[in-house]
Amino acid sequence: MARQQRAMRTREALIGAVAEIVAQEGLAATSLTGISKRAGVSNGALHFHFVSKGALVEALEAAALARLRAVLEAPADARSRLQHLVDVTHALTRELTTDVVLRAGFVLCADVAWEPGADLRVHLRRWVEDLVREAGAAAELRPGAEPEGIVTAVVGAIAGFEVLGARDAVWLAPRTVARFWELLLPALAAPALLGTLDPAGTRGRP
Repeated sequence: MARQQRAMRTREALIGAVAEIVAQEGLAATSLTGISKRAGVSNGALHFHFVSKGALVEALEAAALARLRAVLEAPADARSRLQHLVDVTHALTRELTTDVVLRAGFVLCADVAWEPGADLRVHLRRWVEDLVREAGAAAELRPGAEPEGIVTAVVGAIAGFEVLGARDAVWLAPRTVARFWELLLPALAAPALLGTLDPAGTRGRP
């Protein structure tokens, strides 16, 4: 059991190390020697867990996708689909400020040196599409609001926050996200629902 726990810690350290390099410098800057040094393990230990840099990056991608799913698939606290969408957007930007593995997963989506097997942005877009479709079926959308346009605005904004937030944390700040929703909600929410929605998010509140 102790050996398994050590192996798990080593694997997690390696994934964390490659995530830090990818998030800060991009995939091209990574090397197995640099990864093992940052993780504090030997090259032999790295090769025991991962046969190549590609295998390690695949593990990073899988870990990032699992973390994204955990955010998107968390139980909804909100009473409406649109409020849930707002709440998840806030939750995701909070995670991006603290979780280097998740950040690196998004960086990989746009890295020309990597062919993503699990594109986080595609997964995010599909989740938003499903939720907006549900909101439309529940009569939560403003008459004339175009679901495709809503999805484009939301996914584009989140991608922008993620990219800009890598250099300036204010783009991932709760107030920035709230301002975005203050502008967008009146254009997409049914009038009867609009007054009940909180652009600042409600997750975790009573």
